[in-house]
Amino acid sequence: MIRAAALIAVTCLTVTTAVQADPVKLRVGGVAPSGDLVEILFAKPGIAKHLDTSYSFEPIHFRGTPAMMTATASGDLDIAVFSYSSFGLAIENAKMDDLRILMDGFQDGVPGHYSDGYLVLKDSPIRAIEDLKGKVVATPGIGTARDVALRAMLRSHHLEEKKDYTIIEIAMTNMKAILLEKKADLIAASTLMAQDTELSSASRTLFTQTDAMGTTEEIVFGARQDFITKNRAAIIDFLEDALRARRFYFDPANHKEAVAIVAQFTKQPPEQLDPWLFTDHDYYRDPNGQPNMKALQANLDLLRQLGFLKTQIEAQRYAALDLVGEAAKRLK
Repeated sequence: MIRAAALIAVTCLTVTTAVQADPVKLRVGGVAPSGDLVEILFAKPGIAKHLDTSYSFEPIHFRGTPAMMTATASGDLDIAVFSYSSFGLAIENAKMDDLRILMDGFQDGVPGHYSDGYLVLKDSPIRAIEDLKGKVVATPGIGTARDVALRAMLRSHHLEEKKDYTIIEIAMTNMKAILLEKKADLIAASTLMAQDTELSSASRTLFTQTDAMGTTEEIVFGARQDFITKNRAAIIDFLEDALRARRFYFDPANHKEAVAIVAQFTKQPPEQLDPWLFTDHDYYRDPNGQPNMKALQANLDLLRQLGFLKTQIEAQRYAALDLVGEAAKRLK
């Protein structure tokens, strides 16, 4: 009887150990390797201390955050990056009231750092926002962060879509051609486009996203509450490793190596990335992963004012920042 009980105890211990040793699978969605960093997080060997121990990591590329909203709702993604606009729409339209903010992705318009620009041709007669009346403006997608900032700026100058100007949706990779070929009078730019010498020599910045709406909590990492509850320890380990990676990339001592990693992954020349990537000419990323919740609330309020959201969304209600807080403490 004693031997049987001992055998059962050993068996249970073995099963429990096996379960504990099995890493939690994390399917993480990203859009831009040099922006949200998802696809290059652990490209540097040794950064991820908990990888394949408490969690396994599967980065998945998406063309935009709206597609990740759908994948998260269907259970095909565990953690995803959300723009402030897709985050609000995920809660209201996709009915994901259990969506929680895990960590800051990046912020636009933080003093001393980069802000997205809206460009016109140098020889364009457009010198003020009011001059866009009757013109064609290009955004990467209706309801995207850049689209919202554009609408906000034009509305503040009493210009409304369809009545006063026309919006066309153009992929960011085609923005340069659209402007140079004069198929649009104004385009939304990106960090990479800001370094394009051909574009910069032919264009000028009419206004920035900061001019339109101040600091923007552009991207946050999010997951659903049930997944967080079931896998809290593994998620904290992942966030710790993600913060460690973030600090590696933004350490000036690692700049050359960090640029080389991104260049190799994106197939872009290092010299095109070196002047701005992971510097003050890039977006701001909080080293402790803390999003600017005040900015996020203002961003969500603006979405409602522009008609993209019907209800008031209280950002703080959807914050689960104690996890990244615990992760950051481990790195001190």
